[in-house]
Amino acid sequence: MNLTDQQKIRIGACAWSFPEWRGSFYPAELPDSEWLEFYARYLPAVEIDSTFYSVPSENAVRRWVEVTPASFRFSCKLPREITHVCRLRDCTAELNAFLHAIEPLESKLQVILIQLPPSFTAKDGRQPLRKFLVQLPKGFRFAIEFRHPGWHRPHVIRLLEQCRICWVWADTSPLNERNLAPFEFLPRTTDLLYLRLLGDYATKYDGAGKFIHHYDKLLWKREAALESWALKTERHIAEVRNVWAFVSNHFEGFAPETAQRLAQRLGYELPLPSQVERETAPQDRSQMDLFKEPTA
Repeated sequence: MNLTDQQKIRIGACAWSFPEWRGSFYPAELPDSEWLEFYARYLPAVEIDSTFYSVPSENAVRRWVEVTPASFRFSCKLPREITHVCRLRDCTAELNAFLHAIEPLESKLQVILIQLPPSFTAKDGRQPLRKFLVQLPKGFRFAIEFRHPGWHRPHVIRLLEQCRICWVWADTSPLNERNLAPFEFLPRTTDLLYLRLLGDYATKYDGAGKFIHHYDKLLWKREAALESWALKTERHIAEVRNVWAFVSNHFEGFAPETAQRLAQRLGYELPLPSQVERETAPQDRSQMDLFKEPTA
């Protein structure tokens, strides 16, 4: 892959607010209010998960913009009020309120993710989906993740192509299949690729709802899957403008390292914080920055 193609790719995590990352990615003494600023020093993009649960405040959105570099990029989830409660029906007011709230993010916002629930099927949802997609504003780019296999139909692909909506490539394969490459059919519907390496959410909790794993290091490797997704991406890279890839902790146990491993397979380095950087107190780190070599 040449340098121009590599520059199209942004890899990040599905969120940045993970207490388990304290000491393994974030410095142990770093206040969580500074996590995004620290995250953005190492990873070029992030998917905002919190917007799925509620519309963000104006102050929160402006801070996201202010604490990240000019080159940093966001994706954010559409609120579940729209996708899971309204199920895309009669939600124009909710959509407009959300789009208004995230306007300050616009210079750094690349894609809005429409994550549909598994219970949203093509049988019942085809008309609401069409009606919803055609009224989306052209000033934002959207990607849609179908969780029900019934949507994998030619007429749905054509609808997304017509509306310039990106079909999300999502890997939710079970942990016991981690050594298998995902061979399912996944269409490309726009000039974007949007990849979500989500993994097996059954690894998160036990039957009593307690955490099974502590996501602060790589717990299992999905070598075949990473290789497969890298090959799929490389196959389409010349035909698209951008590639967005976001990794969940559940995929291999520690999203930052999975992001690094995917980048390596795509031919470039994605350095993570060193042990010294993770152990440096905030006041000492600001002094260290004064002595860093300027970058071109």
